[in-house]
Amino acid sequence: MPVSPFRKLAPYAEAARLQGKVVYPLNIGQPDIETPPAAVEAMRNADLRVLGYSHGAGTESYRRKLATYYQRAGMPVEFEHIMVTTGGSEAILFALLTCLNPGDEVIIQEPFYGTYTAFAIAAGVTIVPVTAHIEDGFALPPLADFERVITERTRAILICNPSNPTGYVYSRAELESILSLCKAHNLYLLSDEAYREFCYDAPYVSALNLTGAEEHVVVVDTISKRYSACGARVGALVTMNKDVYMAAFRFAQMRVSPPGLGMLLAEAATDLPDSYFDDSKAEYQARRDLTVARLQAMPGVVCPRPGGAFYVLAHLPVDDTEEFGRWLLESFSHENQTLMLSPANGFYQTPGLGQQEVRLAYVLNRTDLAAALTCLELALLAYPGRTAPLPAMVADAVPALTA
Repeated sequence: MPVSPFRKLAPYAEAARLQGKVVYPLNIGQPDIETPPAAVEAMRNADLRVLGYSHGAGTESYRRKLATYYQRAGMPVEFEHIMVTTGGSEAILFALLTCLNPGDEVIIQEPFYGTYTAFAIAAGVTIVPVTAHIEDGFALPPLADFERVITERTRAILICNPSNPTGYVYSRAELESILSLCKAHNLYLLSDEAYREFCYDAPYVSALNLTGAEEHVVVVDTISKRYSACGARVGALVTMNKDVYMAAFRFAQMRVSPPGLGMLLAEAATDLPDSYFDDSKAEYQARRDLTVARLQAMPGVVCPRPGGAFYVLAHLPVDDTEEFGRWLLESFSHENQTLMLSPANGFYQTPGLGQQEVRLAYVLNRTDLAAALTCLELALLAYPGRTAPLPAMVADAVPALTA
């Protein structure tokens, strides 16, 4: 079982804080946006004499309201299609346990959310990577690359849209092409849609918005990022495939029920108007623009502009970003400040990839974010393992920040 790619430097950060340093945490997607007060109040004011088990799929009242939320987004979802899970993490694990057997294969575009590796190990399945490249802005590779690695053991293609860690957003045409491939080879399309609300340059399209999604698509979801409620541990597995749903429900019964207090908060959050997201989306977009502009101005750094979520995956002119990350915490400070980042090697399945790349989460307020980026800029100039930048033809090919 691998170490979490975004927590592996945490012991060094703790030691740095004990020395009195300010450590800006750009390593993990923990938003600083306020959890909706109305949702917190609903949990605080609940009239509970006994906090008991719920239905294994979650309370019907919450599932009905969550179905309405999906319907507003154009997804033909009924409450019977929804299984509430203990965070998006459990939804991912249930999807792999349900749609694949031990020894089966799931194809995933890399770089991908690093914890997929741990879920695959737990489920006994093998990840088969298809590599996206920074010079293409981590865009969807050609479908021929996916088709080339399909074997008799392949059971699913897993995507994250918008992507963690790259922020890439799939277009409707790209999603339709992936679904067509799944139909042709009788595969499941597992779609991780944790960052649906945060798309900045184009409207969001869910895999469940597609024609013919009923038998093939399984969506995994969470309120963690949507409402800045990571600690509530409430997610969902959503599918119109009855066989998949009933198989997943057996795993849900094994853990009895999802978190009761978390569902109270989540149910209240579904009553928020769609306009609730306007401010948080605008704030994240401003942070994205600040982050990308600063990174692209740093000598030797290559950084595509993400279309969604709240991460960038950048190439740094260093020998090894894991070594650089440790050095930042052990040996560097600027005005007694430094930062923690996520080395990108943990987001790849292919050995050797991501060694000079890093994921940064722009989840801090813009003042702290700017201070963290100043630390990074100065650290890159001082780091003894600095290397030559990427060739100009690669750097120039990366999509730039536009007005």
